[in-house]
Amino acid sequence: MQCARADVRANGASWASERGAGWRRARARPSAGRRFASSRARTTTSAAAQDAVVARPGARIAAGLEVPTYEHVREAYEKVTEGVVRSRCTYSAALSEQTGIKLHLKHEWEQFTGSFKERGARNALLALSPEQRKKGVIAASAGNHALALSYHGKLLGIPVTVIMPSIAPLTKITKCRKLGSRVILEGDTIADAAAHAHANYVTKEGLKYINGFDDFEIIAGAGSIGIEMLEDVRNADAVIIPVGGGGLIAGVALAIKQLKPNCLVIGVEPERCASMSMALAAGMPVKAPTMATLADGLAVPTVGPRSFQTVKDLIDKIVLVSESDIAVAMLRLLENEKLIQEGAGISALAACLTGKFPELKGKNVVVAMCGGNIDTSTLGYVLERGLVADGRLVRFSCVVPDRPGGIAGLTNKIAKVGASIKHINHERAWLQEDSHCVLVDVECEVTDLTMSEALYSEIEASYTMKTANFGPLSKRKAAEKAAMSSKDKAPAADMDDLSNPVTVCAVMDDECTIIYPGEDKAKDKKK
Repeated sequence: MQCARADVRANGASWASERGAGWRRARARPSAGRRFASSRARTTTSAAAQDAVVARPGARIAAGLEVPTYEHVREAYEKVTEGVVRSRCTYSAALSEQTGIKLHLKHEWEQFTGSFKERGARNALLALSPEQRKKGVIAASAGNHALALSYHGKLLGIPVTVIMPSIAPLTKITKCRKLGSRVILEGDTIADAAAHAHANYVTKEGLKYINGFDDFEIIAGAGSIGIEMLEDVRNADAVIIPVGGGGLIAGVALAIKQLKPNCLVIGVEPERCASMSMALAAGMPVKAPTMATLADGLAVPTVGPRSFQTVKDLIDKIVLVSESDIAVAMLRLLENEKLIQEGAGISALAACLTGKFPELKGKNVVVAMCGGNIDTSTLGYVLERGLVADGRLVRFSCVVPDRPGGIAGLTNKIAKVGASIKHINHERAWLQEDSHCVLVDVECEVTDLTMSEALYSEIEASYTMKTANFGPLSKRKAAEKAAMSSKDKAPAADMDDLSNPVTVCAVMDDECTIIYPGEDKAKDKKK
């Protein structure tokens, strides 16, 4: 898992490194060898494909695809205004103080179905011919796009069919049916659902397939958000947009670069699916390694080709956020703004909160908060993971004498520093070194890093710690130990070395590793 994540980071970072110190990305051009390596036949085919596509007024042709321009974004803005919520764009004093950036939050979760997807869906439905309106539309989606089409299809009297994979949440399946859509469950992935839609409904029933992030009208409709951003924050220096399939940032970039060319357009992707970063590095959409992520709405392995052609020369910077970044951002937003966002919707804010934009200190920045559809059960464990990553939920195990009052002494020391015990468990069977002791595993809540450090020091001074996960404090302790080892001309501390008194646990993925020396290592040391 770690290797796969490293590959994603490397691919994403490769494009970023090419940009140099400046904000404006140098436009990548293929090398001479690459330009002339293609055969004459391929060139002829490409030219023929472009000639076959007839662009509507104002549109352009790129890579054989009809690509929207600002003209279409403006047209979509005028069309969808009456049917969608004019979401608020508010200044957050608390989050601005924490980041050093003047943050303005664009609340797209205020739409009826809870996400920005309504703008593109309504625009796509309004663009249908009278004949197509009678036949209806179809889409493959596991969530927000399906809800948006279902809702606006009902309002406009257009039949909507949604193919949903087995991974779709039951609540969203139920909501789509309540909105009057024909819901068909098929396949294990979105790709399976899309293939089923084309094979059985587009060709046989004449339904129009509407892609959730790469349809012409979807991109133009999403761009209306960019117009509203600049209407509300006229002095914006940058806008930060979550990136999945690329439709949202493509539409917003068209609006921003037309209305305020000097305003930066920045994208944010999850580390576990850096498809746009890899596409920009390759100069074309490529399939990115993908793993399960809290930002599931952004986990699109390959960006839309139309979206890519639209945005590739407009985006200024793109960064990646980790799972712990997303979890902590959810926690911060709830505590400071009393708001809840899904993982995909909060990714842009997560990048700000983790200091990824030092160049924006003191600048006016608009952040898209584009989705609030998260299951309550998911929200609960994500907030707990946020507390772990923030160092406010800590866990350790230590060796305690197996006698009356032994565990009481441990709990008294925890109470002494003001920490609150959330879970405690003791085991005898798993402690082989001393038959007169027990292994006690404790999970505690602390208020801040100061209390966490006090608790760590109190336990370390009195007991043998077997494992420890104190979030940022664990990492700092490990770094200090490594520095001391280096100073003494000893090998740097290895996180997998069983003699290391603290193991830095991967906050989001892996369990802590027992680090007390085993019998074999102890014998080796005696020799």
